[in-house]
Amino acid sequence: MAHYDGSCHCGAIRFSFEHAPIDKGLRCNCSMCSRKGAMMTPDAIAPEKFKIEAKEGTLGLYQFGAKTAKHYFCKKCGIYTFHETVRVPGHLRANLGCVEDVDTFNLDALVFDGKHLL
Repeated sequence: MAHYDGSCHCGAIRFSFEHAPIDKGLRCNCSMCSRKGAMMTPDAIAPEKFKIEAKEGTLGLYQFGAKTAKHYFCKKCGIYTFHETVRVPGHLRANLGCVEDVDTFNLDALVFDGKHLL
């Protein structure tokens, strides 16, 4: 396992997690993900391996549809940082664009068909 650190653009939200070395990402074609265009960690991360530090009042939550997934973002700078997944409730995926030393432009991406999930 490797250790990763990440943050929103302004630094009000910081997070870290343990994950196998990241050599690919995951994209989703649901209405939310296709609009934000983010690449996520390829595997869901157990909550005990994902640490979140957020300045008070900065961690926003957005949900839609069945409200199973929880999409978190920074209320100060607007950046989507991570979310709790639909497929593995309670587990998280990080926005790889927020993770230090990960270049999403050099990663292959798997595609999850969230558009036709339900």
